[in-house]
Amino acid sequence: MSRPTLTARQAGLASCHTCHLVVKKPQGHDKAHCPRCHSPIHSRKVDSLSRTWALVVAAVILYIPANLYPVMTVSKLGSGDPSTIISGVMHLIHSGMWPLALIVFVASIVVPVGKLAILIYLLLSVHYRSFRKPKDRTVLFRLLELFGHWSMVDVFLVSILVALVDLGFLATIEPGVGVLYFGAVVITTLFASRAFDPRLIWDVIDDDLG
Repeated sequence: MSRPTLTARQAGLASCHTCHLVVKKPQGHDKAHCPRCHSPIHSRKVDSLSRTWALVVAAVILYIPANLYPVMTVSKLGSGDPSTIISGVMHLIHSGMWPLALIVFVASIVVPVGKLAILIYLLLSVHYRSFRKPKDRTVLFRLLELFGHWSMVDVFLVSILVALVDLGFLATIEPGVGVLYFGAVVITTLFASRAFDPRLIWDVIDDDLG
């Protein structure tokens, strides 16, 4: 495997986590600050693995009530049944709205579960100091960041429907407690992906070759 003759960390360089300015860390100083924004400078995100693990575990726990509790209740002529994420998808399918059902299924099931699975895989690969395909794992992390925001589609959909459908006794849509848990899952996973430092994937290789 080809590698650069000198890495940024070996050269004493670090990127500011706030403004992304690359600076040279002073020799013999445990703490350094960015000359542009004065934020603390670290070669790697502090406690990246432990913070990411904590957020991932929290997201997994929150995802359980997000699927058990109803996300909204559709009332027609004064009567209606609460709908969970899965029952909402099934209702859309039975109503013939396949495209919308597919969007909700991907945004509410595939993306959150896939994001959590990828984060757990990356965390385990770093923990066990895996050498397998570091470039592919880095690309996987970038894709996770790119598509992770699509999880909010379900929350936005409920918000729009609640705002638009308000016909009094004829038809109303009310949000359920499940949408709060689901929103918490989305936010927690976003923070988890931000807490993870993908440079840790390459550190084990650099340490071994160095």
